[in-house]
Formats: sequence, C-alpha cells, structure tokens
Amino acid sequence: MAAVVIGRNEGERLAPSLRSVLNAGLPVVYADSGSTDRSCEVAREFGIAVVELDPSRPFSAARGRNEGLDEARRRWPQIDYVMFLDGDCVLDPSFPAAAVALFGERAECGVVTGHLSERHADASIYNRLCAIEWRSPSGPIAPDRLGGIMAVRVSAFCAVNGFNEQAIAGEEPEFAARLTLAGWSLLKLDRPMATHDAHMLRFGQWWRRAVRSGHAMAHGYALDGGNGSREGRREVRSALFWGFALPLAIVLFLVPTRGLSMLLLAGYGWLGLRVYRYYRGEGLDRSDAWLASRFIIYAKVPELIGILRYGLNRLRGQFHIIEWR
Repeated sequence: MAAVVIGRNEGERLAPSLRSVLNAGLPVVYADSGSTDRSCEVAREFGIAVVELDPSRPFSAARGRNEGLDEARRRWPQIDYVMFLDGDCVLDPSFPAAAVALFGERAECGVVTGHLSERHADASIYNRLCAIEWRSPSGPIAPDRLGGIMAVRVSAFCAVNGFNEQAIAGEEPEFAARLTLAGWSLLKLDRPMATHDAHMLRFGQWWRRAVRSGHAMAHGYALDGGNGSREGRREVRSALFWGFALPLAIVLFLVPTRGLSMLLLAGYGWLGLRVYRYYRGEGLDRSDAWLASRFIIYAKVPELIGILRYGLNRLRGQFHIIEWR
C-alpha cells in the first residue's frame, strides 16, 4: 500500500497529516492544488514526492487523487492498494494494515474505510455538524455515504477509470456508484481510520460549504443518466422543493389567500421534526439531533444556489473549485 495525500493551503494541518502517514510506514505522494502557502515545501522537507497540479486546468480533489496515484504507481509499480488522505486529516497508524487484511479476505472489495472523527468537534457548532456528518455504522457502505478518506484496491480504481475530474465536489459518491455498478463492494471497518480538522468556525464557511454541496448534488444528478445510479436525485429534488418551490408558492399565494399561504411554513417544522426523529433513531442526543435538523433546513437555500451555479457553469463549460475555508 502507498498513500496519496491531497491538499490546498492546509497550513499547519499538513505537517501532522504527512507525519501520520510516514509513521504508518507507507510510501507517500503529496498532490497539491495550487497552494500559495508553504505546503509543497513542507512536504519536501519530509522527503516526500510532490505533484503540483498544472494550473492551466481547473483544480479539484479528483485531479489530485488521480494524479497522485499516477505518480505513486510510477514510483512503486508493485502497489496493490492506495490510501487516500486529505491534508487536514491524521491517519490512525493501525488502519492501513487492517484495510490490507480485509482486502486479502474479500477479493470483491474495492474500498475499505473506518471511523472518521472530528478532532475539535466542540470548537464551533459548524465543527460539531461535521462530527455528526462523519457518523455512520460499520459494514457495507452506500455509495452516497463514501467520503474522501479511504483505502482503495488499485485494480478496482483503474477498472472504473478513477475519479471524475470534472467534479469539483462530491466526486466520491459518483466514484462509489461506478464501483458498485461494476460489481465491487465498499466496506467500513469498526475501527478508527483518521481524525479530521474542519476548522470551520464561521457561518460564512458553512454557507460556502453548503453551496459546494449543492453543486456536487447537481453534478451527480446530471451524471445519473449515464450510469443509472440515481446519484444526487433525491437531494436535488429536496433542495428545489424546500429552497425554491415552497417559498415561491408562499409568496405567490400570499395575496390570493389573504395570508393563509403562510401556513405552508409549517412544512419546515414537519421536515425538521422528521430529521430530528431520524437522528435520534441513529443514536444522537437531543442537542445534536436538533442542531443537525435545523441546519439541514437552513442548507436548502445555499444548496439551491449551488445547483444553479452548476447549471451556469455547465452552460459556460467551465468548472472551478469552490473554496469554503
């Protein structure tokens, strides 16, 4: 197994990430998406091979992982597996060996993950939301629940041509959908995999991240016709209804109904209660369940903006990274 760490202006988070991979005994490549800080120099100081992505093409995490693995395979052609890690994450040193063991037991397994935790979950409500987002049970992984931190069988990766480099966000579920359709399984071990440092301390950061999520939903939905995976369909329809159709109906019928259309706002309360009950059923305490349910409702508007932004980008034929930090 080799590792590919991707990053862009990770600052002080990058050194602990790279050190954790070296401590796990993995050869590593660092793929950088146009950092303007010392990220590349930090990697080289560790003696790590650096791939600097060509700025003439739009940056994306998908490009970083693809080009990083290309370099890793050039340097170590014998590798069978790759550990993908973001530069704001610290790898658990025992995870790679556990992943390789599972790959050896399950020939059909294409991806192995473990538990990802938020390092500073109590630093802000936005970090707390990330901690809630990372929660998922061990066992088979649904394609829409795959994140960017994963161990991948190289032959499976190559069989589906890696990540879609046109996706500026949400490339992991789309990759997972293609793997699943090709007959590969995705499994999560019940053991720690890595810790993550979102460093999301302001509402504006959360808003931009939600816009990026909307863009990813729309891109996944647009690709659905090609692979039949239903990727992004439910999420796009939900954002369009709650972020656009329902508010528009309230406004349009405000005068004809003498204000009674305002009663439709109760729909948001129904949605919040439904999400709250779901999270309580998943084991979250009341505080976290209410926090998550509120922000899922709040996110409908920035997600709608992201969907519209995807449509505009597609008309222009240009896709550029959406930064939220």
